[in-house]
Amino acid sequence: MKEQDLKELGETILKETRADITPNQLIKAVMKSNPQATKKEIVRAAFYAVIAHAGNEPEKAGILQDFAITQRANENE
Repeated sequence: MKEQDLKELGETILKETRADITPNQLIKAVMKSNPQATKKEIVRAAFYAVIAHAGNEPEKAGILQDFAITQRANENE
């Protein structure tokens, strides 16, 4: 995935992130906007969004960090 694609996917994830969203709901919402994205790419983009926006939107960054770490751990099982 190109850096620009990762950035755009990260922006979509950031827009969809809210306190009451579940990981599955977030993945489905992002895939609805970006049907070509894989779950692995979504997780990578979530890490990107955490890094890029941690200072601007700390609440969303925390939610995305938890999401990305949990999803990455599930991939390794």
